[in-house]
Order: sequence, then C-alpha cells, then structure tokens
Amino acid sequence: MAAKAESSDESGVKLLSGINDQYGGVIVDIIDPIDPASFLSFLTSSIAHWKLEGKKGIWIKLPIQRVNLVEPAVMKGFWYHHAEPTYLMLVNWIPPSPHTLPANASHRVAIGAFLLNQNREVLVVQEKSGKFEGTGVWKFPTGVVDEGEDIYAAAVREVKEETGVDSEFVEVLAFRQSHKSFFEKSDLFFVCMLQALSFDIQKQEQEIEAAQWMPFEEYAAQPFLQNNELLKYTNAICKAKMEGEYSGFSPVATTSSSDEKSYLYLNSSRAPKRESKVDV
Repeated sequence: MAAKAESSDESGVKLLSGINDQYGGVIVDIIDPIDPASFLSFLTSSIAHWKLEGKKGIWIKLPIQRVNLVEPAVMKGFWYHHAEPTYLMLVNWIPPSPHTLPANASHRVAIGAFLLNQNREVLVVQEKSGKFEGTGVWKFPTGVVDEGEDIYAAAVREVKEETGVDSEFVEVLAFRQSHKSFFEKSDLFFVCMLQALSFDIQKQEQEIEAAQWMPFEEYAAQPFLQNNELLKYTNAICKAKMEGEYSGFSPVATTSSSDEKSYLYLNSSRAPKRESKVDV
C-alpha cells in the first residue's frame, strides 16, 4: 500500500493510505517516495482519524530506502517492532490501555546432527570460528534452521554443507531450550539422528577446520564433553539409541485446516495409527 496522501472525507484531510487488519488495527506499507515533513503531517492527521475510528494497533512498514521517515514516526509515538534485511516495521498503540500487540519472534531454532557409519563411527568436525576455535574439540555438525525450513531438512542440509556427506533423516533424539543466548533470544536446539548415504568427506573450507569419522567411544571420551553435563547426557542418549534402548521422534507429514503442510514429530513405534482422510 503506497504512502500517497488522499482525501478520506469531505473535509479533504490528507491521510496515509492503509489496510485494516483483522484485529482492529491498520497496516501502512510505505512504497512511494515522500519527504519527512509531508510524512509527519500526513501521519499526524492519520493518527487523529484512526483514533476517531477506534483503531488500535498501527503498523508502518518502511523499506530500507525510506529510512529517513523513522525519526518523524518515532516523534509520533511509534517504536521498533522488528527489522529484516529490506525493511523496518514500526508500531504504535492508539488506545490509552496497555497494548496487546504480539511480540517479535523470540526463538532461534538450531540442530546438531548425530550421524553414524557402518563401523560405529560418528561424523565429527572441528570449527574454524566460534567458541570451539583452536580448542581441538570434535563436535557434531551443527547449524541454524533457515526461515521456512523444516527441522529434518535443515539437519540433512547442514551435514552436506559442512562435510559433503549425503544423509537422510531418522529421528529427533532430544531437544534443549535455553534463553538469552542469541541476540538476547531463546534458543531451541534439536539433536537429530541421520543415516549416512555416502561416506567420503569433503569439508567446507570456509567454516570447518577438519572433519572425519571417529569411533563413538573416542568422541564421547573427550575431556570437554565429559566435563559438560548437557553434552555428556546427550552422548548417553545417542549411545542408548545405538544400542537399541531408546526411541526418538520421527517426522510425520500432516496438513492443517488451511491445507498447509507441516510435520508432527512423534515416537512412531508407540503412536496410534492415523485415521484415513475421509472425502465428504
């Protein structure tokens, strides 16, 4: 929705164009060029108009090219909600009551890949950067799930990117939630088991110092892992899985009421069978 001024009533008051959202608010998408002084004038009139209409949350999306409009918006009570590479989202709450606007995304999702070969060796890497740089610690391939990417797909992708090894997803063995870890956000970390489809390693030169197949017992015996309660217990879970004494969660494709595809992770060996979809 362009930020062109328009007459909204017989008085000829110029307002910013926007669309009503389903929560009693307004969304303004600034596209066309507009100078800060004109924007401030239109915004002032618009806020008065929206207040009379009983509107609540006002969202203004500013593309990166319109960064000069941030200051006048802040002058009128707007604050930063979130930012992406190409735009900034500002928001304001018109009623005098405390706002009920949803917070920005609060979590990052990451994976660690537990991958064995036929010799009971685990795929491990040493990283060139981060807290393990120069420590000599061998660890599972890890990485962040991309926007719009499923957990299982991220695990397969990260293994391929870091080591060149092809694999297929088996199970989520466990997951951990921590807080204030990544840009002050919470972090969900999924330990995933994969099955190797290839075994030759071609490490990623940019991020990975070394990669190899290592006997699991040798990997688990590293002092750093033995002295870290979380990692030590995670390795115990991986070992239990290797011995057939533990079952994790496998992805099952499902659809929601809007027919959007998603995955439900469950213990497939103990889960009830799904009913067949009935056509009405």
